[in-house]
Amino acid sequence: MGSGAEQLPEIIVLGPPAVFEIYDEQFSSRFRILRPWESEEPLPHFLASRAHTTLAALCSGGYPLSAAVLANLPSLRLVVTTSAGLDHIDLTECRRRGIAVAYAGNFFSADVADLAVGLLVDVLRKMTAGNRFVKNGLWPHKPHFPLGFKLGGKRVGIVGLGSIGLEVAKRLEAFGCAISYHSRKEKPFVSYTSYPDIHELASNCDVLVLCCSLTEQTHQMVNREVMLALGKDGVIVNISRGAVIDEKELVSCLLQGEIAGAGLDVFEHEPRPSPELYQLDNVVLSPHTAVLTEESMEGLYQLICGNLDAFFTDKPLLSQVPDE
Repeated sequence: MGSGAEQLPEIIVLGPPAVFEIYDEQFSSRFRILRPWESEEPLPHFLASRAHTTLAALCSGGYPLSAAVLANLPSLRLVVTTSAGLDHIDLTECRRRGIAVAYAGNFFSADVADLAVGLLVDVLRKMTAGNRFVKNGLWPHKPHFPLGFKLGGKRVGIVGLGSIGLEVAKRLEAFGCAISYHSRKEKPFVSYTSYPDIHELASNCDVLVLCCSLTEQTHQMVNREVMLALGKDGVIVNISRGAVIDEKELVSCLLQGEIAGAGLDVFEHEPRPSPELYQLDNVVLSPHTAVLTEESMEGLYQLICGNLDAFFTDKPLLSQVPDE
């Protein structure tokens, strides 16, 4: 590969992911970058005029790569997404057009599981609420801070026992929690109890941890009936996708005391969660950062570049989404 910019492989970045913003200089030294967000042209015009011969695209999990966008990239042969989830990409259209897709795969599983457990501990032990209580100067005037709840012994139901769900289960077993799950496919290699539907799982648990993909089947699967089945002492943790929960009903159940609390890293309408959640001490909010650690960003940068280098040198991709 030559050193001149004109000889660098060209990629288009759609909705710049955090890893691109952090490693912009390094990416720019290896690839010629098309940056549509810096242009005043509408995206379709930009794509038609400047990216019609571009072979590879990089996008984030929050950028919808629809058939309409793909139609404006007739030469595209590779999409690299920085997410493990794929609900933002029209995979059917990619396959029809012969576009390979590379993703994060299981790369983030441990980081996401860490945050899921952190959110659960925070909600139960009221850590964020206690932090606010002390910093707001309330302690001298109200010496008796409300009691929290222990994590050990809790019955935890995991929705989606994939790589992230298994990492969550491993961590919570160490706390002495009883694990059960509901998943698209039963996992015969684990000893956890499997429930055929999420309502039955919720009826037999104190906590639901949502680790599933967002699909037509999982969209708003945590509805009012599921929350009522979980009960007034129940806690929900969501590190999957916001739309897996009916957020309006979640707010209602929290306000009416029909569930005990929630730890949420994702929301239906990001970056604007339901404002009623802001004032609730039994709710802990995180700005969709489960995958964002210093270590994960460095590793993700290497994985993305590895996939792009493999593509441009006709080698197998490092983390290609398998064909169904």
